[in-house]
Amino acid sequence: EVQLQASGGGLVQAGGSLRLSCAASGFTFADYAFTWFRQAPGKEREGVASISASDGMTVYSTSVKGRFTISRDNAKNTVDLRMTGLKPEDTAVYYCAAMRGYGLGWGFTFDYWGQGTQVTVSS
Repeated sequence: EVQLQASGGGLVQAGGSLRLSCAASGFTFADYAFTWFRQAPGKEREGVASISASDGMTVYSTSVKGRFTISRDNAKNTVDLRMTGLKPEDTAVYYCAAMRGYGLGWGFTFDYWGQGTQVTVSS
């Protein structure tokens, strides 16, 4: 069974921090790139951070660069998103998605999606 479970969301004040985690199972974790997406009410889904399948290279959207850090642990089959300096505009449901191959970014068709975890940033 393929499973992608996102967790770690919650309510935080502006300027605070959260760490999201994506736990994967049922497929060869090391062969997949991972991307964190988010979707806020009334807005389209957007990619925020991506990490490659092999060498761990990362890319970020301009809105989160310098504040968010994506990482992966191939031994634990997990992908984390460390978020600092949170702003109210970061409020969204955050989704973890997996794609076969090296490619970075969010313009691809993803093979697997997690259920999402809610992040709410108060002002």
